[in-house]
Amino acid sequence: MKPAQTAILLVSAVALPLLAGSCSKPAAEAAQAAAPSTSANDPIQSAMAAAPAALGEHATIVAVNADGSMTTLREGTNGWTCMPDNPQSPGPDPMCMDANALKWGMAWMKHEEPPKELPGIMYMLKGGSDASNTDPFATQPAADGKWVETGPHMMLVGTLAGLAGYPSGPNPDTTQPYVMWSGTPYAHLMLPVE
Repeated sequence: MKPAQTAILLVSAVALPLLAGSCSKPAAEAAQAAAPSTSANDPIQSAMAAAPAALGEHATIVAVNADGSMTTLREGTNGWTCMPDNPQSPGPDPMCMDANALKWGMAWMKHEEPPKELPGIMYMLKGGSDASNTDPFATQPAADGKWVETGPHMMLVGTLAGLAGYPSGPNPDTTQPYVMWSGTPYAHLMLPVE
């Protein structure tokens, strides 16, 4: 099976049931009616926007502090954790993750070894801006000054075995599935959803 077919099957098996539930008109209308108005200054709304409404509505919302610790802004009930936009990057990049992806993300933030072969899913439905596709700890782009801008996407983290056959490198085509941070313990699959 080709890598693109594998990605489609993965998204179909994992994401489509979640997306289908979040796209129903009554659920979407209920979420919109229950939620306060979206604002760039509202960290809860920013965090919720990272995932399908069915996940974001019931997720725990956390803010990452300068020292890497987290402050809970709202307790959730569904095992998902969402974070608001990172103001250090040029574009919106809130994210929402399952429990396995949270373990992976915490290891990355602490520069620790992530759990091995513990696959996790992250959503970044507002897209993302990364300083590098090759350096997991870059805070600014290389000399060319270009951020890696990715549109709405999902990420498969925590499984290096699932990355075989996908392209990687410093300047990926972000409209196709690709590997970010290849050759590091934090390598993961980026899956565009638009």
